[in-house]
This record gives sequence, structure tokens and C-alpha cells, in this order.
Amino acid sequence: MTTTPDQPTDQNAQPTEGQQPQPQQPQRHGQHQRQPRQQHQRNPQQQQNQNQQNQHQQGWADISVIVPLYNEEDSLKELNTQLRTVLGRMNIRYEILYIDDGSTDRSFQVLRDLKRNDRHIKVVRFRRNFGKSAALAVGFDKAQGNIVITMDADLQDDPAEIPSMRRRIEDGFDLISGWKKVRHDPITKTIPSKFFNTITAMMTGVKIHDMNCGLKAYRKEVIKTVKVYGELHRYIPVLAHWEGFKVGEMVVQHRARKYGKTKFGLGRFWKGFLDLLTAIFTTRFLRRPLHLFGPIGILSMVIGGGVDLWMVINRLMLGPDVYALGSRPMFFAATILVVIGVQFISLGLLGEMISKTRTSAEEYSIREFLK
Repeated sequence: MTTTPDQPTDQNAQPTEGQQPQPQQPQRHGQHQRQPRQQHQRNPQQQQNQNQQNQHQQGWADISVIVPLYNEEDSLKELNTQLRTVLGRMNIRYEILYIDDGSTDRSFQVLRDLKRNDRHIKVVRFRRNFGKSAALAVGFDKAQGNIVITMDADLQDDPAEIPSMRRRIEDGFDLISGWKKVRHDPITKTIPSKFFNTITAMMTGVKIHDMNCGLKAYRKEVIKTVKVYGELHRYIPVLAHWEGFKVGEMVVQHRARKYGKTKFGLGRFWKGFLDLLTAIFTTRFLRRPLHLFGPIGILSMVIGGGVDLWMVINRLMLGPDVYALGSRPMFFAATILVVIGVQFISLGLLGEMISKTRTSAEEYSIREFLK
């Protein structure tokens, strides 16, 4: 059975009409005709996508600056000019992320105009006001820099501190918190702030003078590990310290507020104290709740049981006519303490059972893995 070739292979075939004869090249003995090698080249779009993917994996920006804001239309242009000046002198790759936390003034319009003229700017706009912790959480998620700087938009934080904070991070720290040693704020903010920082340092063991300073520098691993929600942005240094990161602080310049007025009142300190309890519980006792509830329950049971025992002994020695337990409120109060102690211990055991059923794959901050 023979097959018919697709194209004629007769070397003596005559050219058709209108076709010029092609000169034949002499073929050397033992030399085969080479076929052109097809080169596989990526088109520009594929190459650009690959470069963007590699940059995203490595952190395409050296520094990401996150600026949460709420109704700061007057200060945004001046702040952006200062940031561009400082970051431009550093000769680095950078991005500036403005997180508009539901502003009701023209803040977003100002940011949109700035974005049109500066490719380094990114803007996120919330539908409503969710709070500073939510703004920082979104900024942390979208930041691509190897070092992340957070600062307020009210011009009280000086962008000129960024190079110094970057050097401290490069010296080995994972988080640097600013310390406004000389503050230009009213006494209604400075006195409560000192009290708040003192209590926080005593309860957490993290010796930082200005826990709530908005100007901070982070290594990228910190913002991808620490989870911020509620009002826990005040305690990011505490959360990072308990995750095993190296936390430090440096004195920074604090400037007087130039535009508008502060968005925070005295009520934030009460909320801050409750958030401190949340931070302590979710970090120190989340995996061992019995260590928190157990001592309280045991102390309550010991006090209540001791008082009851003392009163029962008195009744046996003095007799029911002289020392009647039913007419003594202290006996009932001590019994209630015993019941409360049992409940606290039961609550701790129940928490232990729940914690054992949780997946622990993402609960530990791993610095390196060599294999």
C-alpha cells in the first residue's frame, strides 16, 4: 500500500507560469539541509506579567507609607508634598497608601486629584467610618513594601523621621514606635495619655513611652502576622512583642495641629482599657484559658470555703442557739464565693476544650524554616 505525499518532491519539476525559477544551491556530500529553528519568545505582555509577579513576591516597593485619614482635606496636599520630598531624596521605590475612613468632606476628591499626577499613590475609600484599626488592617493587607511606615494625616507626624526609622529597622528591629517626647497637645490629651501608657506598660511588660503614637515603622513580616481589629491598633507593639518580634522606640518630632481639630475624645481611654484586656486575653491566654480563669476560681473558692469553715466551727463550739448560721449573711456570701469559684474553673476547662479543637497551623509566628 502506497501513500501519496502532500507536496511533490520532484527536483526536476518545472516552474509554473509567472514564477521565476529558483537557482539551486550545490549540496555537499554528507551535509543535511538545516531546518530553521523556531525561537520561543515571550510577548511583551507575558514578560510584564512575569515581572509584576516576581516583584509582588519579593515586595516591589522598598517602603510603603500608610496614611489613615478622616476629614483631613486641608492637610492632604501639604502632607503629600512633604512625603514626596522625603521619599524622593531617599532614592528608593515607594508607594503611598491613603485610607479614607469614610470622610464626609472633600478628602477623597483631593486624593483623587493627587492620584492623577502621582503613580506612587494608592487610595482606598470606605463606605462609612469604620475606625483606625480597620483602616490600618486594609492598608497592611494591600502594602507591598519591605518596610511599612504608618503615620497620621493631620501633619503632626513629621515625614522627615522616615529615613531614621528605616535605619533602625535595618539595624535589626522588627518594629519601631515613635515617642513624642515633646508633645504639642492640650493637657486633656497629655495627662490621660501618660496614665494610659504607664498602665499598659505595667500590665503588658512592654516598656514603651508612647504606645498610641501614629508614627511607626514595621518590617513586612510584622504586618502580615499581627491581626488588627476593633481598636487594637493602640497595642500593635504589644501584639508584635508577644509574637516574638523585636520592638523598639525612638524619639520623634511632634508638631502642633495646623488644620481642623482632633477626632478623638476622652471616651477613647475607656475603650482603650477594654481593648487592653482583649489584647491580653487573646494573646497570653487564648491557647491556655484555664491559666486565666483558674486562679480567679481557686482564690474565690479558698476565701469562701475558709469563711464557711470558720463559721461552721464556731457553730459547733458555741451551739446553734448562740451561733445560728441561718441568720448570718456572711455565711451566704461565702457560699456564693464558692459557687463563683466553681463556675470560673468550669469556664476555664470549657475554654481549654474549645482551644484544643481549634486548628493551630497558623497560630505560631515562624521566623525561619531550614530543611
